Amino acid sequence: MSVKQEFKDFIMRGNVVDLAVGMVVGTAFSGIVKSLVDDVIMPPIGLLIGGVDFSNLFWTLKDGANVPEGGYATLEAAKEAGAVTLNLGLFINTIISFMIVAFAIFMVVRLINKMKKAPAEEAPAEPGEDILLLREIRDSLKK
Repeated sequence: MSVKQEFKDFIMRGNVVDLAVGMVVGTAFSGIVKSLVDDVIMPPIGLLIGGVDFSNLFWTLKDGANVPEGGYATLEAAKEAGAVTLNLGLFINTIISFMIVAFAIFMVVRLINKMKKAPAEEAPAEPGEDILLLREIRDSLKK
C-alpha cells in the first residue's frame, strides 16, 4: 500500500473526522465562553467587590517610559509605555474560562458515557413453583 493511500485511509477514518469537527466546535465554543466570562460574569463580580475591572487588574513590576502621575490607568497604557506588568485580572479570567470549558466537556463526556453503557442484562428470575413442578414431571417421564 502506498503512503498516499495510507494517508487517505487515515484521514477518512471516522475518528479523525470526528476530531476535526470537535476542534472546530471547541474553538467556537471557546470564543463563546471567553465572551461569557469577560462580558457577562466578570463585570458584576468586579462591581460587587468595589468596581474592579478584571481586564485592567495588574501590578506594575517595572515602569516603562513616560509614567503618568498616579500610575498607568489601563493595562493597554502600561503595555504601550513598555512597562513590565503582572496581569492578575487576565489570569483570573482565563482560569474562569477554563473551568467553564472543562465543566462543559465533563458534562458532554458524561452524557456520551451514559449513552454508551449497554443496559445491564437482568439476571433471570428464579422459576416459580409451577415451573419447578413441571420440570420434575418432565424428568420423571424421561426416566
